[in-house]
Amino acid sequence: MKQLENAQLDSLWQAYKCENNQEARDKLILHYSPLVKYVASRLAANLPASIDVNDLVSYGLFGLIDAIEKFDLNRQIKFETYAIPRIRGAIIDELRSLDWVPRSVRAKSKELEKVYLELENKFKRVPTDEELAETMGLSIKELHQLYLQLSYTSIVALEELWTGGTDKEETLTLIDTVEDTSSADPSQVFEQEEIKELLVQAIDSLPEREKIVVALYYYEGLTLKEIGEVLNVTESRVSQLHTKAMFRLRAKLNQARVK
Repeated sequence: MKQLENAQLDSLWQAYKCENNQEARDKLILHYSPLVKYVASRLAANLPASIDVNDLVSYGLFGLIDAIEKFDLNRQIKFETYAIPRIRGAIIDELRSLDWVPRSVRAKSKELEKVYLELENKFKRVPTDEELAETMGLSIKELHQLYLQLSYTSIVALEELWTGGTDKEETLTLIDTVEDTSSADPSQVFEQEEIKELLVQAIDSLPEREKIVVALYYYEGLTLKEIGEVLNVTESRVSQLHTKAMFRLRAKLNQARVK
């Protein structure tokens, strides 16, 4: 479908939101459908080959439809900014319902998170792989193999790491931590401001290379392969760094929730 001009898009949004025109709704879905393929492809990069990207697209389509139905035209944000986290969330929710991750891997993930926090509190710094492996009774090779397994479970992207409440509408996404100088901040709630600060601090506490991976992947939109070329390392190494970064951030934010 040929991309619509801004005026045409505005007309479709008005027709759907003001008149409940279902034809306009269908055209909006068709126009924004490339967003679903984009999100599905990004997620597929960190999933086993057995997961069909076409299935992810079909899961994400429900997220797109939901985003179109709930989008408020009065909010001073682009629809893409609003929709992408919801498309991703719909895909992740469906994958979770399938429960394709072995229980043993989930158990190891929880154990690793517990050990990580214990060592960080003990040493007052980020624990090394050697310290983690020794405490867990693993070799470095076995720990790296665990990171590889966890990379298949780390589909919970940075946008999904923290929620401000039980309502999905209260979800704080990465994009909410980036200042939009062209429009007013849609969130004036103090609690969300506090959560933003916690997320920023958590990212800032990451080791340098992991921080670079997070910046390039989430802010610059590079793929793992492209990041590997920037850092002059293999794609699998970038995947490992990404997994470790997500693990550290999850541990930090879970710890903050408890306090």
